[in-house]
Amino acid sequence: MPQATTQARPTGPPGYSQTLLRKPESAAAARRLIDAALCCWGLGELADDGASIVTELVTNAVRHARRGSIRVVVERITERTVRVAVSDFSRELPVKCRAGDGDEEGRGLLLVAALASDWGTYTRRWGKVVWADLEGCR
Repeated sequence: MPQATTQARPTGPPGYSQTLLRKPESAAAARRLIDAALCCWGLGELADDGASIVTELVTNAVRHARRGSIRVVVERITERTVRVAVSDFSRELPVKCRAGDGDEEGRGLLLVAALASDWGTYTRRWGKVVWADLEGCR
């Protein structure tokens, strides 16, 4: 079974990534990764929105993906823009739902869209990546 690992990326955009088990508890580890990256970059004002976004993306991957692991990546796209991405081994793209008043599920991607400056998905040969961008204040 894969172990959770964290590593700074030595090349490309500054970023952090972590491979996590596809379990609900992995959302907490993903939040810690986001918090650490944002703190290192002096973008702590994005921590609450980043935590909410990564929780929703991880939760969706845990519920709908295949295999035993997912990957969380946090990249600094520009000085004030951070991209949070979760990849998994399912090629099925997420769908924004319209949850009813009494529904307890179905609002995650609506929340991501409301908090992010932009978000989207792309497929890979092995699965998909769902990402969201956060913009910091100047």
